[in-house]
Amino acid sequence: MTDFNIELANISKNFGRRQIFRNLDFTLKTGQIYGIAGHNGAGKSTLVKIIAGVSTPNKGKLNWVKNGIALESEKYCDYLGYAAPYLILYDEFTAIENLHFLSGLRGNSPDNEYILRLLDEFKLGDRKDELLKGYSSGMKQRMKIISALADHPAVLIADEPVSNLDAEGKSSVYKALLENSNERITIIASNEQSDLDLCSEIISVENYKV
Repeated sequence: MTDFNIELANISKNFGRRQIFRNLDFTLKTGQIYGIAGHNGAGKSTLVKIIAGVSTPNKGKLNWVKNGIALESEKYCDYLGYAAPYLILYDEFTAIENLHFLSGLRGNSPDNEYILRLLDEFKLGDRKDELLKGYSSGMKQRMKIISALADHPAVLIADEPVSNLDAEGKSSVYKALLENSNERITIIASNEQSDLDLCSEIISVENYKV
């Protein structure tokens, strides 16, 4: 099993003169599920984007450490699965085509057996050859979770993972987030208590405002 740490040292973020958070200082470790909590607009999505390396802090340093060796930031995407309502899949592709294409973008060979199992578990197996433009918002959200999981990521970020989902969809997401969570770092950004109940540690953005 790959041992990952993500180290955030005195991370601060501003948009213009508006402070989002400051002096965030913690380490995320393999085998743990972390919750990023806070009210709407508090900066949860901003923080997970910084953790993922797709946004930069105004102050502080981010390190991804694999087996004791710090990675270059351009390598983060090789180990990352990221799901969020604001991410866009390809409406003109089928579910299978989306998942295969995205695996290829990450430089991976698609694990077709695992992909088919995920589609079945998320009740999309019988729709796998349909274009995503015919999917409902809830089905697209399930596809985003599947896409994040499809390459067995060492780091999984789920921002508002049950957005637009009914009770059955939420149950499928929670089961998938918990499965094999001891082999990766899992980060859930949410203000839903049922999401945060999965987490072993909660980081509240509200605590880093002053």
